[in-house]
Amino acid sequence: MSRPVRIPADVDRPDRVLGPLTARQLTFLGVTGLLLYALYSATRSVVPLAVFLVFALPVALAVTVIALGHRDGIPLDHLLLAALRQRFTPRHQVSAPEGVQPVPAWLAGERGRDDVAPTPLKLPARGVDRGTTAGVVDLGEDGLAVIAACSTVNFSLRTPAEQEALVSSFARYLHSLTAPVQFLVRAERLDLAPQIAELRARAGGLPHPALESAAHDHADYLLQLTEHADLLRRQVLLVLREPTRPAVGDSVTSALGRLRREPKPGPLDPAVRQAAEQRLIRRLNEAVELLTAAGIAVTALDAATATGVLSAACNPDTFLPPSAALAGAGDIVTAVPGTDLYVDDIEGR
Repeated sequence: MSRPVRIPADVDRPDRVLGPLTARQLTFLGVTGLLLYALYSATRSVVPLAVFLVFALPVALAVTVIALGHRDGIPLDHLLLAALRQRFTPRHQVSAPEGVQPVPAWLAGERGRDDVAPTPLKLPARGVDRGTTAGVVDLGEDGLAVIAACSTVNFSLRTPAEQEALVSSFARYLHSLTAPVQFLVRAERLDLAPQIAELRARAGGLPHPALESAAHDHADYLLQLTEHADLLRRQVLLVLREPTRPAVGDSVTSALGRLRREPKPGPLDPAVRQAAEQRLIRRLNEAVELLTAAGIAVTALDAATATGVLSAACNPDTFLPPSAALAGAGDIVTAVPGTDLYVDDIEGR
């Protein structure tokens, strides 16, 4: 007879090597202790112990805090490395896979333009291709990925029997996984301006004056709601990734490979890419079938919608919703809909 087994939520927690300390923490503390002891051994004949302790104690305390401290579940050394990486990353980055072109002569002489030196923006996603049933995100050396939108289920309003059935259906999908998946829950700003404009535009065509008044009142309510609160909407995304190259043994091996300046792998074989796409589509179809039993509708995103979602994730403060009408980074905009203004006219001016 089967029985439920409780799985701890901290399965990714690193192993303890010595007491409560992990291998990373022991490395930090051990290397610091050896360096301080070596420094004391080299200077004890000329530097008094009290003077050395004035220097060594703050260093040891800082390293201990960095090695053992956490903030929001993230080790402090990871946060420190991220802060250093962010500090030395160029502030002006542009989407230019072919490289940044020199500034035109008529623009380089303007005041305040000489100190701006943009660099190419390097993103994990190289592009989004049109697949057979979904948009395929090209991750370069990391493989391919597909994105699907998932509906939500009101779990608290279900009966205990229905809740158990939903949990069992979702667990059935988790047990069927043979590769990592990601459930991404993101919140984005909601713009009600189109709905308000549509309410006001259609209010005059309603068959009864009371309905027209109710439409205007509802539009005023939505306008007041947007002025006094930051409206957010929640989106649940399922991301499936499939590698296209053999996995590297560990992070140490990959770091040594970068130090040795190993040549980058050549272009991907079209047959290998097609096989990876087929595996992604098969895994996506399995997710659709198994999650439907849990009351979750899974809809694969096409190339245009996936591009919009990635753009919105990179710029979360924008009010522009993900749309296929948005121009891509490599597209040439020649006209604005509803106007007769062309790029040639702008350049002529």
